Amino acid sequence: MANQAKRNYIFYAVMLVVFGALLWAVIDLGNAYDVRTLLPGLGADGWTSPWSLFRTGLSEQMTHPVPMLLLQIIAILIAVRFFSFLFKYLGQPGVIGEIVAGIALGPSVLGHFFPGTFQFLFSPETLVPLNIISQIGLVLFMFVIGMELDLGVIRKKASETLVISHASIIVPFFMGVVLAYFVYPEFGAGHTTFLPFALFIGISISITAFPVLARIIQERDLTRTPMGRLAIASAANNDVTAWCMLAAIIAIAKAGSMLSAVYTIGCAIVYVLFMFGVIRPFMRKIGNLYNNPEVINKTFVSFIFLVLIVSSYITEVLGIHALFGAFVAGVIMPDNLSFRRLITEKVEDVALVLFLPLFFVFTGLRTELGLLNTPELWIMCGVFIAVSIAGKMLGATFSARFVGESWKNSLEIGVLMNTRGLMELIVLNIGYEMGIIPSSIFVIFVIMALFTTFMATPSLMVIEKLYGRRKKKLRPQSRHNRILVSFGNPASGRTFLDLLSQLCGANIRNAKVTAVHYTIGTDLSPLNTGEFTADSFADLQDEARRLGLRVDERHYVTDHYTKDLADLARNETYDFVLMGAGPSFIREYVRPSRRRLVLNSELQRINELISRRAWTLPGALTVDKTRILFHDITSTLGVFVNRGFSRIGRIGILLGEGDSSLLRFGETIDPDTPIDLMISDADALPRYQAELAALPALVPGRVTLSGPDTPLADFVRDKQLLIVSYANWLRLARNTAGQIDCFPSFLVVKPADQGRGK
Repeated sequence: MANQAKRNYIFYAVMLVVFGALLWAVIDLGNAYDVRTLLPGLGADGWTSPWSLFRTGLSEQMTHPVPMLLLQIIAILIAVRFFSFLFKYLGQPGVIGEIVAGIALGPSVLGHFFPGTFQFLFSPETLVPLNIISQIGLVLFMFVIGMELDLGVIRKKASETLVISHASIIVPFFMGVVLAYFVYPEFGAGHTTFLPFALFIGISISITAFPVLARIIQERDLTRTPMGRLAIASAANNDVTAWCMLAAIIAIAKAGSMLSAVYTIGCAIVYVLFMFGVIRPFMRKIGNLYNNPEVINKTFVSFIFLVLIVSSYITEVLGIHALFGAFVAGVIMPDNLSFRRLITEKVEDVALVLFLPLFFVFTGLRTELGLLNTPELWIMCGVFIAVSIAGKMLGATFSARFVGESWKNSLEIGVLMNTRGLMELIVLNIGYEMGIIPSSIFVIFVIMALFTTFMATPSLMVIEKLYGRRKKKLRPQSRHNRILVSFGNPASGRTFLDLLSQLCGANIRNAKVTAVHYTIGTDLSPLNTGEFTADSFADLQDEARRLGLRVDERHYVTDHYTKDLADLARNETYDFVLMGAGPSFIREYVRPSRRRLVLNSELQRINELISRRAWTLPGALTVDKTRILFHDITSTLGVFVNRGFSRIGRIGILLGEGDSSLLRFGETIDPDTPIDLMISDADALPRYQAELAALPALVPGRVTLSGPDTPLADFVRDKQLLIVSYANWLRLARNTAGQIDCFPSFLVVKPADQGRGK
């Protein structure tokens, strides 16, 4: 084998030498040609420096359309991620940050403070490719929105959602048309006739951003409440109605009159009937066949995209915009949840992460806040915002109250339906491109979209506070009376509940157990949340039924897991919090970042500086989130590392200085389970012996006591579970890291009486 490798290298070297010499000879012969004829850019002396040629070529390449587009995308993605992270950290939907990023890169901020950079990045002649790509992104996004709509959910609450959704459109639409009547002479007369202007003002005020509303409901854990389900169904109905209205308004605006638009609207009705009557039944049959990753191939995915593009093309040709066709194509996709989830996964990430930010920035390039340069225009902006809020709140709130909701729920539905976000920007851009909405009104509506979306979360908090229906904090009545289990992998829920039952014994039947599952950073469709939640908790509930327990289920979508879990444990005063950890937990403590590297050392120093304060930066500087949780959760926290756990045959407890509270775990375990205690401090041995004598459940025949002279590897050899305090775990990871690999499944516990961890 070694001889063959040597021969290969020799052959490779000979090949390079021979062909290199031949190439040099050909090039040398070619130098006989008159280079000045072939390179007219040479200087008078027939020679230009290589550096000048390189610099000229580099300058030309940077302004070429393709590199320019890529540079624009790089700048956009960086700005969008930064602002999205900032606003999510402030408790606001990330879409607000993405819209603000577009304004920041537009003429209002970048163009004002750095005009040279703005002109280089976003000169008018370079925006055509950016606009086209952003429109493709919108087509994909509307396809996803259509797939997230479940018409069955709307039908289940048809009477309520019909009243709420249409009242939340009709009332603000009417108020918008009235407002258009008063502002048309100054803002619309020079652009278009009154009818399309009034219709676009009306639809811009009456639109609701279904994706933003859905995300707020998810983050506030309202998806399984009657109010949350009603708000989602109403928003979905609102979405369908608004897009149908928008298609009709576009047809009227392009035709110039209501009568001329009849033909376009008639063709659109035929198109919709064909899609739902012919294509949808066909797609339903396909969905039953292609509902798992093993059978979905590239040919099938290309067929789905073909349906999407043909549908968008037809509606664009009919004059009702390609986005309506994309929306309808998504709605007619098969109802099979697994099918929709598979297709959404293939489309959503690219549409949301790459293409949509381009649309936000393109909108920002059209948003020049400097156009509102008089007090009168800012007063007009305030009037538009007030009319928008009043129309939505009046229509949605009073209609919700009429169908039987409480005033609290009605106000919350009104606030949620008042969000506009991305859907508003889509309508505005359509009106702006058609020349119906002037630049000043465009800017006013962008501000309105930001304001109404931003106010949603604080308004919901105010309503909850005013009505005073927050759950009172319950004080623990017995040891580990309130237990919180946080799990990620659905299969681990069963294991955690089994572990609790063995640790707590009969006491667990008197405990209030809450299981929480966090979906991290995922825009899960709330219409499918019920089925997704059922799948996530299925294994845990099976185990709960076997044990005869009642477990309270919680499901949240979050971008800052550690903060939310710590807040939940603190606000509801749980006695014991149990969570899992994978191999990264051990690596982070046993083999922390290589501090000999300057950058890692500096990050470690900053992280330690931050950890000494009660700050929580979600996923910022620390790899292992358990460090933050050990610091922030003040109740007893247990982190379980599963290494094939099944049943506790023999349990080991490692006791260090101040670990007396760990003995309580031994009191509740099955009396037939032997317990081995290992004392790491010889001076503490007499004290622990005295404490054991005072605990009748830990009789000498059941408990064996080992001193610090016992080798750790011998102590853990025959154990099925090891319990160690967090302080002792840090010492073990620092001093005996090599022996941790021989540990069985183990539980690292930070008792509540130890205060905050490190």
